[in-house]
Amino acid sequence: MRIIVQKFGGTSVATDEGRSKAVAKIIKAKEDGLSVVVVVSAMGRKGEPYATDTLINLAKGIGSKVAPRELDLLISCGEIISTVVMTQTLEKHGHPAVALTGGQAGILTDKNFGEAQIIGINPEHILRHLGEGKIVIVAGFQGITAAGEMTTLGRGGSDTTATALGSALEAEMVEIYTDVDGVMTVDPRIIPEAKILRELTYQEICEMANHGAKVVHPRAVAIARDKKVPVKVRSTFSNDGGTLIHDGKTSRIITGIAHQPGMGLVLVKAKTGAMNSEDSVKIFKSLAEAMISVDMNSVSTSQVSFIVKQEVLGKVGDLLMPLGFNVELLPHCSKLSLIGVGMQEVSGIMVRVVEALHKHHIKLLQTVDSEITISCLVPEDQISQATKVLYNEFGL
Repeated sequence: MRIIVQKFGGTSVATDEGRSKAVAKIIKAKEDGLSVVVVVSAMGRKGEPYATDTLINLAKGIGSKVAPRELDLLISCGEIISTVVMTQTLEKHGHPAVALTGGQAGILTDKNFGEAQIIGINPEHILRHLGEGKIVIVAGFQGITAAGEMTTLGRGGSDTTATALGSALEAEMVEIYTDVDGVMTVDPRIIPEAKILRELTYQEICEMANHGAKVVHPRAVAIARDKKVPVKVRSTFSNDGGTLIHDGKTSRIITGIAHQPGMGLVLVKAKTGAMNSEDSVKIFKSLAEAMISVDMNSVSTSQVSFIVKQEVLGKVGDLLMPLGFNVELLPHCSKLSLIGVGMQEVSGIMVRVVEALHKHHIKLLQTVDSEITISCLVPEDQISQATKVLYNEFGL
């Protein structure tokens, strides 16, 4: 049995037009001789009736504190609604289909409500329905515990459902349909002429996703990478070939640019003398205990610096100031990352980045780098300019 998994996001299933285009993609795969498993997200985005955020606000409108178990039970309804609507749409077009929840599809998770991890998949029910010639529609973003409790998979959960099912079913391909034509070299909202990357390695897309590119969740790609299942990112609304993600190699020096807005910079200094290792331990331990994630860490004898999401910036100050440090908080920052597997073989990339930003009077607040990534922290109001500068500098 040749199997393909197709995932459709919220914008693809929210309207009659979107569903009609999605159904055309599904039927085409079926007519090509493939057995089709479809994963769907909740219909629409924030503010629309069945969107996940709408369901969350419904519960929180009654009381601000919602138990994680009950919240998962509620927000899983959005995807279940989508499965039934898509199943009915396919039936209307003369194609037998069946709707399954994540649990009915055999997705077993741990009991970490809201951020559950998939611990196993039993594809027996899916394979039975495929053997009967049906198109199987699975609710994304969800699973079930061994005790029968409904769970959700956190951010990017429907992508994760798709690649996990693709791996378990040994699918020929996982297609992730969205409202863009593929993975771009840079955010097209900043640079409209940005090019589509026709092929990416698992390593490249994971790095881009981890640094702010929102087309595919890195956890989903990691699952596909482990079983070497090819993933294609395409648009529901066009016939563009999209971006193929696979286990290949690349000769590109720079692949693309990603950015993360809404960050804050934290600078921590001792009130007297130099910072020491005990100070660093105290700082990062207090942040870890408060479940605050940090990035772009830099530790020296003069100061410790790092970035956090801006919404927790004030909380960081409240935590660290009582510990006897001088703490400076700088809000309204953006992290800009240049990604390229080939840069590890080429010297001088960092100096080109710094010189280009300096030439255009862009304030460089902090940098970190790894083998394939250079990240720069810049003021929020300069992120578009900084992106354009590096886009032009490296000929993307």
